Amino acid sequence: MVGMRWFPRRKFRRESVIVADSSYFIALADKKDQWHRHAVAVKGRIPQEFKISTLTVSEVVTAIGYRAGGKAARTVYDYFVDNCSVETVDRQLMDLAMTVHLRFDGILSVADSVSVAIMIRDGFRQIVSFDDDFDKIKEIQRIH
Repeated sequence: MVGMRWFPRRKFRRESVIVADSSYFIALADKKDQWHRHAVAVKGRIPQEFKISTLTVSEVVTAIGYRAGGKAARTVYDYFVDNCSVETVDRQLMDLAMTVHLRFDGILSVADSVSVAIMIRDGFRQIVSFDDDFDKIKEIQRIH
């Protein structure tokens, strides 16, 4: 269903929603990840109401499935469905993401460009991530 947005089962307050990158969720879910301790610390100081794209879901579920197996991947997927606002990447969002991707000459992945496009479109200024490529974008603040 192109352009459809998934919404969590609970309501969000706009001021408490934050965009999150796959690196945060992967680090949080994988105790062996180099950023795991940092992710746990970050979790304690930020709202846990996230807006993410289907590309972020794909990256995290794939990584956790590879590292910890299918059941762990399904658990992460269920967390996203129940607790995050997951946005399907439609043509308009992808066009904006490609503008971001080109602006940074391909340094950001397409999935990261989609996250930035969501931020631009929806007026978010912060992203939780352990990917320092986001530091190249002066208009946003990376929480890590």
